[in-house]
Amino acid sequence: MKRYYFEVAYDGSLFCGWQVQPEQVTVQQVIEEALTKINSNTPVFIVGCGRTDTGVHAKCSVFHTDMDLKIDVETLQFRLNKILPHSISILTIRETDDNFHARFSAKKRTYRYFIHTQKNPFKHSYSTLLEAELDMDKLNEASRLLLDTHDFTTFSKAKSDVKTHICTVFKAEWTKTEEGYQFEYAANRFLRNMVRATVGTLLLVGQNKITIEEFKAIFDSMDRNRCATSAPAQGLFLWKVEY
Repeated sequence: MKRYYFEVAYDGSLFCGWQVQPEQVTVQQVIEEALTKINSNTPVFIVGCGRTDTGVHAKCSVFHTDMDLKIDVETLQFRLNKILPHSISILTIRETDDNFHARFSAKKRTYRYFIHTQKNPFKHSYSTLLEAELDMDKLNEASRLLLDTHDFTTFSKAKSDVKTHICTVFKAEWTKTEEGYQFEYAANRFLRNMVRATVGTLLLVGQNKITIEEFKAIFDSMDRNRCATSAPAQGLFLWKVEY
């Protein structure tokens, strides 16, 4: 039995997130079913680098599995991509060390959130429409408050099954694009709903609905009820995972 490292991209529009759930179609479930079919119907279970919510996409996510593989990785990648739907693509497969763990070995995860400011039918599933001008200076000043190590309880889904809400943020930066705005958020770990809750609250700053001082007070409060409604899922991509 050997351990294999996989990189995968997926369009999350038609999936109920990454993690296997009863009576729901998820990315993990579809990949496990495809691997099981290739593995002569011997069940294959995979371990992802983390969860993504319903409707969230991944430009590059990572998972691992242990298999007694009878074919080379190039053939496995070809066969997997033939079986998987067009919304999931295996980018890379390689043999890895037995100590590698897709979730716990990760050092840095990067998400990007996309916003467009004019109605566009080709952006609807991959960006959030916000017909408003954002104050970039205030957005980035507020975002810098997130940098370094903090308790992110405020931006975590209530009753999450985690031992700690402490995260270390390496980057939290907004940029203006030709079609709207982009937020890049990089950290050692992310809590459930953390990116979308953060974006939703920062957008209040960018629209001058709350001040930077009020944003800081919300962040420091460690009270999930004080942050804004989470930003819509379709604008969010897991962009990169580093080990």
